[in-house]
Amino acid sequence: MKLSDIALPNFELSSGQRETLDKYLPLIIAALIVWLAARGMRRIFWTVFGLFWAFGGMSTLRHLLH
Repeated sequence: MKLSDIALPNFELSSGQRETLDKYLPLIIAALIVWLAARGMRRIFWTVFGLFWAFGGMSTLRHLLH
């Protein structure tokens, strides 16, 4: 999909600018998705860690290992 196929507001871009957007926009969007996913995974990790710490901590882990 090219940028020219997407319905955007009427920006006055030169052909060079449009080619640059066609080239790098998918990379920027992919990087944004990866960054948001990493933030979400970090938040999930700390939430699970906090719940583990609050509702049992190491005593729960010791019972699982024996």
